[in-house]
Amino acid sequence: MAVHLRDAMAAALYGEHGFFRRERPADHFRTSVSASPVFATAIAHLVAGVDKALGHPDVLAVVDVGAGRGDLLSQVFTLLGRDDRVRPIAVELADRPAGLDPRVEWRPELPDEFAGLLIATEWLDNVPLDVAVLDPDGVPRYLLDDGDLGEPLTSDDARWVGEWWPLRDPGDVAEIGLPRDRAWADAVGRVTAGLAVAIDYGHTRADRRPTLTGFRDGREVQPRFDGSTDITAHVAVDALGVPLLRQREALAALGVDGARPPLALATADPAGYVRALSRASQAAELLAEGGLGDHWWAVRPVTIEWTPWRLSQSWTR
Repeated sequence: MAVHLRDAMAAALYGEHGFFRRERPADHFRTSVSASPVFATAIAHLVAGVDKALGHPDVLAVVDVGAGRGDLLSQVFTLLGRDDRVRPIAVELADRPAGLDPRVEWRPELPDEFAGLLIATEWLDNVPLDVAVLDPDGVPRYLLDDGDLGEPLTSDDARWVGEWWPLRDPGDVAEIGLPRDRAWADAVGRVTAGLAVAIDYGHTRADRRPTLTGFRDGREVQPRFDGSTDITAHVAVDALGVPLLRQREALAALGVDGARPPLALATADPAGYVRALSRASQAAELLAEGGLGDHWWAVRPVTIEWTPWRLSQSWTR
């Protein structure tokens, strides 16, 4: 029996035999976390800034939603000197990986409330969503997993499409981002004080387009709903209702610099030059236009005014 794509996607990714239950994400696609330890260094700087803005609380939570195998938290925790005040929390449905630092808390759901940093790196793009198609009579309907059209959209989904992704001609397609908006709002609502940051590839009204696809073994593939591929779609980031900036801007503000080291260093300290050159190359990948540097950062301060960015100038609609 045909079902909505949202239900098929949820089962394929998070069901008993779902992709993220079984697979190691880094084996199938490259993220900022897997690309370079430079990314973790930048996040550690962000944690330190949040800690200072909160007045160095007795407990500082660092919550990673969609934590994969805990790589980001492990790196950040090490960089912070394993501060006993820091409470690293990995939110992930897969089983706890062997060898993960025992001080990293592993749980399938977000804590009810916490103060600190919420980080969601390429989480929202995997939150299951439905797809709408405008039928020949001008009625937006749900696309089913067998390719047929189902019933008309509910009022909530129709309102979201009307505001964020209007359908004009028969055959037009919209990926309904309402579940992502709600998931993000729920996550932010659990932060009592601190900063919430979602990092993902996405689009705005200026470049809205269908993007549903799959990944397997490092290649983009046709998405399959049997758990054998990742299934992902770009996030309608402007619908999240928070200030936005590109990753290259965000990381630059956190001290990431892709500039090559001076050649003079090659003579004075050849080994140091090689290390600096490698770090610059890794940083350049994180900042690159047309690549990871194009990722969006959606940023929501909670009760604090501090951020390393001028958010008022980064607001994108």
